[in-house]
Amino acid sequence: MLYVAVAGGGLVVRLAYPLQGIHDTTHVLRRDVLLASMFAIALATILAAFIAQRAQQRLKRIVTFAARMSAGDFTARIEEGDLDEVSEVARALDTTAARLEASFHALETKQRELAALLDSMQEAVIAVDAAGRISWSNTVMQRIAPGATRQGQALVHAVRDPEVLHCVQIALESRELSSGKATSVAPARVYEVNAAPTPGGGAVAVLHDVTEIERVEKMRRDFVANVSHELRTPLTSISGYVETLLEDPMIELPQHAREFMAIILRNATRMNRLTEDLLALASVESSDYRLKLCPVKASTLVRDAIDSLAGMVIDSDISLDEAELTDAVVGADEDALTQVFGNLVENAMKYGKGGKRVLIGARKVEDGVEFWVQDFGPGIASEHLGRIFERFYRVDKARSRESGGTGLGLAIAKHIVLAHGGNIRAESELGSGATFLFTLPAVSRRESTRGDDVRDTSEIASK
Repeated sequence: MLYVAVAGGGLVVRLAYPLQGIHDTTHVLRRDVLLASMFAIALATILAAFIAQRAQQRLKRIVTFAARMSAGDFTARIEEGDLDEVSEVARALDTTAARLEASFHALETKQRELAALLDSMQEAVIAVDAAGRISWSNTVMQRIAPGATRQGQALVHAVRDPEVLHCVQIALESRELSSGKATSVAPARVYEVNAAPTPGGGAVAVLHDVTEIERVEKMRRDFVANVSHELRTPLTSISGYVETLLEDPMIELPQHAREFMAIILRNATRMNRLTEDLLALASVESSDYRLKLCPVKASTLVRDAIDSLAGMVIDSDISLDEAELTDAVVGADEDALTQVFGNLVENAMKYGKGGKRVLIGARKVEDGVEFWVQDFGPGIASEHLGRIFERFYRVDKARSRESGGTGLGLAIAKHIVLAHGGNIRAESELGSGATFLFTLPAVSRRESTRGDDVRDTSEIASK
């Protein structure tokens, strides 16, 4: 029993209540609370499972989307319609995928256009990666070198021509443009090779078929050489007979006949010079042209040239002098370089009139020895400087005809210098004369066979 005392009015009332009722009520409350808790837990578990399953499905769609994107399927979409944070992420990913798809299609279209363009070219094109493995080739390349169709293989296994391999190697290692001429890519074909570096460390080579050009050029050289040979004999005969008629005191000719004979002799001499220059040009342009190189001091070359050309200027009012000289050694064919100096000096005398002086010099430069011939005449306009080494090109055609020039002297000089492994150019300003410069590779004493083999006219003159 539960007893409770209640005071009031000076009296105390004692109340009693049986505990069994309280126990029963407490038991009922505990049972109800337990049942309610179990129901709430069950409901929460069901809701949690539902939410977890839904979240798992949404995340699975995102994972599937990512997998498709990584595989290159840019059409993949998540397509979430809810408004929570996951849906915002999904919509952002869908937008990104749409942009990637558009960019990929644009890039793919450009690649197809580029491939179609390269395949339609007459030139063969092949690209390699940084390791020298083939990454792409067009149909022309695949036709002339079937091994080029296998991507990923080394270029050396597909193309056996050493010139192609050399040009590509330079482009890969030096990251510079490289050119050459390949003769063994395909039977009986000649290709001009140009290789260039590409972004990413690779390189691309373009092969242009110049077989027909080479054949026509050879025919032209042969024709010029043959015609020049055929013309030389009759021209020599004409000159000889005319000189005999003019110089023989036993033959009396009227004055007008002598004038006609002088015109014939002058033109025959000019034609003879033209045939000689044509033969010289055909010789230096020929693949059979060989130089007899020997180590010689640059100063020796200049002094020998001045000595040998002294007779050319003796009857003119122009002096031929040496300027700055160097004793650096070059590998040179002295006879060929004397012809170069002769052509440049003759050109300076013809077109540098009024200058009264021609200078020849040589100086050491970084990549060799630079020789120059300078006149102090009227100079050459800048628009002509890039073409004056072309055959038959004349700056002033009227003056060239008057002076008897053939238009081949500078072309011959250019080919001789190129055969030495050098380069040639001209510098000029109107009113300031012109300077023709050519550079030859320097040769050290160690590179020559013996140090005393180097020609030095100063030593010879002192003996």
